[in-house]
Amino acid sequence: MRRILAVDDDNDILEVLQFILEDSGYEVDTLSDGHFLFEKIRDHTPDLILLDIMLGNLDGRDLCKDVKAKLETHDIPVILVSASHNVANSMHQKGAPNAFIAKPFDINELLNVIRLQLPAA
Repeated sequence: MRRILAVDDDNDILEVLQFILEDSGYEVDTLSDGHFLFEKIRDHTPDLILLDIMLGNLDGRDLCKDVKAKLETHDIPVILVSASHNVANSMHQKGAPNAFIAKPFDINELLNVIRLQLPAA
């Protein structure tokens, strides 16, 4: 079963994501504090990360760059999620996410983007 790590500082959004993704057959880990991202990755290596851009005092775009910069995590697809940021400029720079989804997201679009980013099992 494919494992997805959802990172968002809004627990309601995490609950919705967990419900949708588990209902679609994924194993889901959630994290509400980006400071613990690499500990969570180390403990439960995800096949994909859904990462909110606004994480309290952290910027998900910076966390994405960190994931992409580390040898042990650079192959994990990262999908950035945001209601208020346009990430068009950061989609082609070093450490760019694999995809972007705007909030509020359509469930089918979310699942399609995830399927496109996960390599065939």
